[in-house]
Amino acid sequence: MQRIRLRYTKRGRLRFTSHRDFQRAFERALRRAEVPMAYSAGFTPHPKVSYANAAPTGTGSEAEYLEIALTAQRDPEQLRVLLDESMPSGLDIIEAVEARTSGLADRLTASVWELRLDGVPPEEARRAVDAFNAAETVEVQRLAKNGVRTFDARSAVASLEVRDLAETHSSQADRPTDQPCAILRLVVRHVTPAVRPDDVLSGLRAVADLAPPVPAAVTRLAQGLFDAETGTVTDPLAPDREAVEAHSTAEPTAAATASA
Repeated sequence: MQRIRLRYTKRGRLRFTSHRDFQRAFERALRRAEVPMAYSAGFTPHPKVSYANAAPTGTGSEAEYLEIALTAQRDPEQLRVLLDESMPSGLDIIEAVEARTSGLADRLTASVWELRLDGVPPEEARRAVDAFNAAETVEVQRLAKNGVRTFDARSAVASLEVRDLAETHSSQADRPTDQPCAILRLVVRHVTPAVRPDDVLSGLRAVADLAPPVPAAVTRLAQGLFDAETGTVTDPLAPDREAVEAHSTAEPTAAATASA
């Protein structure tokens, strides 16, 4: 059985696609591309697809991940092209690599988010961010299944800063720029309960009364292992790429040794 890991996006209006909607679209793409999927056992077999830490509905993303299991070997790049052609524009399959390591979900420990706040002057956003970063705890509330839940939004935030407008991920923003606009870059660790970008916005409102006049345009730029020393988030597919390259390098060497 071959396992392939894919990175995909949610762009433009497709950011409003729910996770269940994406699952249906992806399973249709698997059938159109005639992918030799492995299926689960039992009375209701389903394709072996593992989804990892999907972004909330309404947020864009450049870094969503999933893993599929195949019953026959396929070239990862050719498979990526076939699947991408079968998916709606905006739900783009942009990378595929054969899984040569374990624990993809275990390597998704933090996310990098961009929050575009139209109508908010950068100076006002900077004052709010400074107040948030200076606070030891920032309690926010979220409506959950069992009622309103109160939790700390500050402890999960590894970094929060105001970035220059020129650094925005503008292809995702889809907003006019002829008004004040603040761009926030957020690195948040994946903890329990999960702290989402809207929780951080609630925290900014709580500590500095920051209230954007229109909903923020939120995009996940990356997710992976959090490096505490550098404060960066590493590529979760890098170990698989390295393992594939090492295997490819070792094969010609082994063949040469055998022929000698």
